[in-house]
Amino acid sequence: MNFVAFDIETATAKRSSICQIGITEVINGVLQEPKSWLIQPESNLYDSMNIWIHGITPEDTKDSPSFPEVWNEVYQYLKGKIVVAHNTSFDMYALRDAFNNYNMEYPTFDYFCTLRIARYIIKGCYSYSLNVVLDYMNIEFEGHHRADCDSLGCAKLLLKCLEIDGSTLDDLEEKYAFHRGKFDKDLFIPHLALDKYDPDSSYKRFIKNIQVDDSTADPSNYFYGKTVCFTGTCQYGVRKELLLKVAQVGGIPTDSVTAKTDILVVGQQDYRVVGEDGMSNKQEKAYKMLKAGKDIEILSETEFLTRI
Repeated sequence: MNFVAFDIETATAKRSSICQIGITEVINGVLQEPKSWLIQPESNLYDSMNIWIHGITPEDTKDSPSFPEVWNEVYQYLKGKIVVAHNTSFDMYALRDAFNNYNMEYPTFDYFCTLRIARYIIKGCYSYSLNVVLDYMNIEFEGHHRADCDSLGCAKLLLKCLEIDGSTLDDLEEKYAFHRGKFDKDLFIPHLALDKYDPDSSYKRFIKNIQVDDSTADPSNYFYGKTVCFTGTCQYGVRKELLLKVAQVGGIPTDSVTAKTDILVVGQQDYRVVGEDGMSNKQEKAYKMLKAGKDIEILSETEFLTRI
């Protein structure tokens, strides 16, 4: 019951552009006061979409220290501790990219993903985005997308999951067949499931079972009546949540690119998987269809969010 919940916000679509770090310590099961640090990203540049999401502006960070300066202080709270974050496929990869960007030595700590843990333990929630799952569990939460608030919400969520399951973090690894992530000198290991296929997390199964109220359909919405597919890791939401949004406005969510696909939304790609060209199979197929004259549109996640 001792860990540190961690959260970051970024200034642009570049993952290394960290502009805020927040942490909440849990000592012997007791929540401590959250802490946060504002960080000036390189050239203090921001994308309007990121500002819209977290509300941090260049004015807020114009006098803030750089990431390396802040990290020296933050790491004192994390060193030798178990670290948790909600959606480590964003936070920990962004942290790794920042270390690489500034040519910094990797830190040393193990980490767990509360988004994955919540999926194992909390059933029936339509989305596992932090604000949604906390609301589903009637856990008090405010200030979504501010790093200190999100770290506090992450800590509360993990405590609730451990309470429901009656397990420790070590128990969860064996019970739900995953391994923790890890940072060490010259080493980065993601938090991953050991099983290659989990039918409960199948996007196809999820799409098949989507049920929405027809009254939410909006003929004026950009995605109304269009077949929409996603590829890559979503940075600003969980893919299932975004697929549900498509269905709610009257679009047609799908998990494969076919001749019927109107729009492919491209998230962050894992270059270890997609190869040197940086494109997934879905993205490559969409480009081939474009070259062949098929009317298919390729959008970034940011473009999708501005139109949904």
